[in-house]
Amino acid sequence: MARVSRPLALVVTALALAFTGCAPVATAPTAGPTAGATALTGDITVYAAASLTATFTDLAEAFETENPGTTVALNFAGSSDLVTQIIEGAPADVFASADTANMARLTDAGLGEGDPVDFATNTLEIAVPPGNPAGITDLAGLAGPGVKLVVCAPEVPCGRATAAVASAAGLTLTPVSEESSVTDVLGKVTSGEADAGLVYVTDVTAAGAAVAGVEFEESAGAANTYPIVAVRDSASATVAQAFVEFVGGPAGAPVLRAAGFGAP
Repeated sequence: MARVSRPLALVVTALALAFTGCAPVATAPTAGPTAGATALTGDITVYAAASLTATFTDLAEAFETENPGTTVALNFAGSSDLVTQIIEGAPADVFASADTANMARLTDAGLGEGDPVDFATNTLEIAVPPGNPAGITDLAGLAGPGVKLVVCAPEVPCGRATAAVASAAGLTLTPVSEESSVTDVLGKVTSGEADAGLVYVTDVTAAGAAVAGVEFEESAGAANTYPIVAVRDSASATVAQAFVEFVGGPAGAPVLRAAGFGAP
């Protein structure tokens, strides 16, 4: 084998060290969801179903924290009212509905940017005042004599779900009032104006000790799917789409599940 002289060996060693110093060094990726991407900036207004009030308030705050250049304003109401407002020109950037029917109204009007993303499901539960003074134990009990029942109006997602479970059970419900949002139904129960109200599981959870919940097996037959979409021609389209992905992705899932929403 050829023997490398000492001076040449020193040169080879020096060159090897020089090239080693030029080699790229692996580094840990920068933390944060927007690492390597342009920081989001802009303000958006999110129109969301009333049953999303608590969860979307938390999610909006988390989104703003991760994207300091953004601001998320929230407008909560019944899905049917919200979609009507958007169709009539209300300045919404994102729409989150408590059912697919009202989302279809938006997309059929050509106002959705891309395809809606299903991000949660929800089912009905009977809300009663603490102590359940009317003794409601099941769905049939809501049709009992003298029971002051409050439900959502038929055009509201929770109202359609109510009609579906009542029809499937062969019941005729005679509510004392029909409300434009599920939060209004809950308000009637917590104020003592009603013996019972049909709301979502998530509303009973969010109300805490203010109400008691009565589960009923028929609720599984009328689960609502919640979709979300960016609204066309948003002035902050990139932020709007990012919020849609935030809600429908790994960041939104644990918040929604903790509130009682099911997976889509």
